[in-house]
Amino acid sequence: MTRFAAAVTLPAPLTDPEMPVTRTKPATPDFEASLAELEQIVQRLEQGELTLEESLRQFERGVELTRGCQKALRQAEQKIQVLSGKDDGEAALKDFAPPDGN
Repeated sequence: MTRFAAAVTLPAPLTDPEMPVTRTKPATPDFEASLAELEQIVQRLEQGELTLEESLRQFERGVELTRGCQKALRQAEQKIQVLSGKDDGEAALKDFAPPDGN
């Protein structure tokens, strides 16, 4: 397989060179943060003290978080399939075996 590299000229930054550059986090939270928020939502909903409107908002947020977690898990599974691929290019699913001592 041949790979080609292209030269790209980027424009000069539009920021003031005196100002420090701050990096922002990606818009999507990580899996663990999403799971923790989802657990909190479940607890609040199970307590039954929210109004109907707030319960619906929390439920909608829970659905969004669930979908995001499912997507992250699918991506992780795909990455594992790629990393554990056979020599012929086909992915081989392998059962996870936790290390001894846990």
